[in-house]
Amino acid sequence: MDTGMLWFDDSDKPLTAKVKRAVSYYEQKYERMPNLCVVHPTMLSDGETTVDMVELKPATAVMPHHYWIGVHEAETGAKAKRSRQKAA
Repeated sequence: MDTGMLWFDDSDKPLTAKVKRAVSYYEQKYERMPNLCVVHPTMLSDGETTVDMVELKPATAVMPHHYWIGVHEAETGAKAKRSRQKAA
């Protein structure tokens, strides 16, 4: 992840609403749209893989009710490659 942010929300709201709120805050703070949200596997319902354009990925390293929001490495790698090409 490029710039990542850890978000906590243990409210009774649905996962979709929690992720949207975290994404909105991230976008405001970093002036960039995140595309990845890593959550504890117990937070995901069957078949749930995205919220809007943000990919949801399960990881036991993230505690329940925590959301690691950021930009997927594949995108940042492509961006770095383009920057190096321009510099050459």
